[in-house]
Amino acid sequence: MNQERLMTVLVAPIVSEKATMIAEKNGQVAFRVLQDATRDEIRAAVELLFEVQVDSVQVLNQKGKQKRFGRYNGRRRNVRKAYVNLKPGQEINFAEAI
Repeated sequence: MNQERLMTVLVAPIVSEKATMIAEKNGQVAFRVLQDATRDEIRAAVELLFEVQVDSVQVLNQKGKQKRFGRYNGRRRNVRKAYVNLKPGQEINFAEAI
């Protein structure tokens, strides 16, 4: 796969209460990814950037909510999330990765 493409597939890690709970319980890490990213690209990008072994990848598309800004209607962006399940003994520490 193209190295430049893999460097841009992962947009940001999701750091929330739910993501932390899933990480502790299931050993999964949550990422925001590009809208057209595939499971194979996400797997390769995580393995390349964090030097860990990936067991599986689950992907979901979250539609943006309709919101109002005063008298104007607006819409939040659509988000594609990836939950990456790491192999046993593997761990991603974001504090060290920087």
